[in-house]
Amino acid sequence: MSDTNLVQKLREMTGAGVMDCKKALDDAKNDIEKAKALIMERGLAKVEKRAGRETGAGMVKAYVHNDRIGVIVELRAETDFVVRSEPFQELAREIAMQISATAPENIEALLKQPYIRDESKTVEQIVGEVIAKVGENIRIANFARLSA
Repeated sequence: MSDTNLVQKLREMTGAGVMDCKKALDDAKNDIEKAKALIMERGLAKVEKRAGRETGAGMVKAYVHNDRIGVIVELRAETDFVVRSEPFQELAREIAMQISATAPENIEALLKQPYIRDESKTVEQIVGEVIAKVGENIRIANFARLSA
């Protein structure tokens, strides 16, 4: 596979920028799995830097499971641009489904839970991955769960 094809493939896998992918591939000697791990490691380091940023934009996502469980979640980001993005929208949906399935007591408990689609990760790690992808701070501001 050519170098540009590797960069493109890594970009599709991680959502990272072209230069970040190229540098990770150079550092990993074109081993795509090692490069992916480097991107995630470096991306999560960026998450910590963004943690203090104000999250002034947001959305409310509703989810109903089998007409018996309803969830409303408020997810916030720094800009409307990110709020409208596919990764953010998908994260809101995934968090609403997580709350529906696990009934956490509060946001802190939710963040510490194993993610329902991949129990090797926590919800906090899933949020961190989206933060790394979109380049802005994201936080779960509020949620409510009702069951019949």
